[in-house]
Amino acid sequence: MSVIPLIFTSSWASGINAYAVVLLLGLFGRFDGVSSVPPGLERTDVLVISAVLCLCEVVADKIPYVDSAWDAVHTVIRPVAGAVVAALLAGHAHDSLATLAAAAMGGTTALVSHLVKSGIRMGVNTSPEPFSNILVSLFEEFSVASLVILALFHPVPAAIIAGVLLLTGVLVVGFTLSRIRRYWIRRRERRQGRVLPRQGVDARSGG
Repeated sequence: MSVIPLIFTSSWASGINAYAVVLLLGLFGRFDGVSSVPPGLERTDVLVISAVLCLCEVVADKIPYVDSAWDAVHTVIRPVAGAVVAALLAGHAHDSLATLAAAAMGGTTALVSHLVKSGIRMGVNTSPEPFSNILVSLFEEFSVASLVILALFHPVPAAIIAGVLLLTGVLVVGFTLSRIRRYWIRRRERRQGRVLPRQGVDARSGG
């Protein structure tokens, strides 16, 4: 039970940036001696690979439409990463009976978090300027880093904050979806408005 808040927070963060979660957990486990971190995350190869992929995500996450394409590719990767990290945390707590439940909770939480992130990014991409993507990306990176670090030392407050952010994100996505729908309706109407006059001109020319 004591590891559940850490599992929830790391799973929520995995849905946003799974590579950052693995990297932060591994670094604190290896260099700060945090006992709750599984030894498998402290390996050099895991740290190097997660650092490279994390850097790629940091860059891709700030480019309009590239971020949505990156999210689409990670629709499977992030939930799986959340499930694996959750299972490792539960197994490291020497509670083998809870490993399967932890993996299910981790994967589900990461999936919901990922869908929230993807939905918000789709809404942000409807804006004509690129700065909102950068601001949202920076906020996500700050939230992931700060809450994962907080969860290692104060897991319950971190889990509460992550839960509030997840619920808030779901509400924001509800607003974002309506915005996206209105954006595509207006775009279709403008396109139809351009096509109809052009068809009229072509008809007169042909007559």
